[in-house]
Amino acid sequence: MSLNATDLLALRDEALVLARVASERIMAIYQRGCTVEHKADNSPLTEADLAAHAVLNEGLKALEPRFPVLSEESSPRVFEDRKRWKRFWLIDPLDGTKEFIARNGEFTVNIALIEEHQPVLGIVYAPALASGAIAHREGGAFAVSNSGMHALHCQQIDSQRALRIGVSRSHHSDAMQRALSQLGSYQSLEMGSALKFIGVADGRIDLYPRLGDSSCEWDIAAGQCVVECAGGRVCDKDGNPLRYNQREGVLMPGFVAAADASIAWQERIQW
Repeated sequence: MSLNATDLLALRDEALVLARVASERIMAIYQRGCTVEHKADNSPLTEADLAAHAVLNEGLKALEPRFPVLSEESSPRVFEDRKRWKRFWLIDPLDGTKEFIARNGEFTVNIALIEEHQPVLGIVYAPALASGAIAHREGGAFAVSNSGMHALHCQQIDSQRALRIGVSRSHHSDAMQRALSQLGSYQSLEMGSALKFIGVADGRIDLYPRLGDSSCEWDIAAGQCVVECAGGRVCDKDGNPLRYNQREGVLMPGFVAAADASIAWQERIQW
């Protein structure tokens, strides 16, 4: 039986508490500084990544022991094992480690609950901003900060202005520039980490495209839930919603996160 909206609301609020605790640990390290190591794939790793992972991994397992946790910083899980998971937590304890190292504040804590390959709960929280977005199926999407929360709603395209496109601060490519040139007049808005998904949900960004298999499942799931619950759409190049835990690896195909779900943006981009 699927989790209902009441179940998800309770889990969302408890998971938000954990996201804020993890954010406090991240900010304590951010303020005093730390050394940077590198993983086998040469991606950066800091003490803050591991500290946030410990908070979320232990906290989520205690919150709901029946749900496994798959984290960017956890030991690899064999697909033969995890493909049988009906529900699980999918987390990136510190999304935007490069932004953390660059000290620009544009990094997030990402928590998603996956049910039957789809994100049904999502939290994207920015420690340096003390704010973020939360969402759950049938419950809508909300901006959260220390001053409270308010509903998020994606905006339809305004033909009187240039298209506002969210682009990564850390990942630039000629292929992306060629793809964007097909969309007519546009304004690029650079943002780090999953903040671009929040931008789509809160009306600052019209479109966030990501070409190629350059993002992992934990980078996207929470943001996808936020955008979809705010009325937007996140799809692959064929127009299909992204689905999780269906392949051996964790790399995801290219995608488009769009505020205006009525437009088939994937057909306007050269993939």
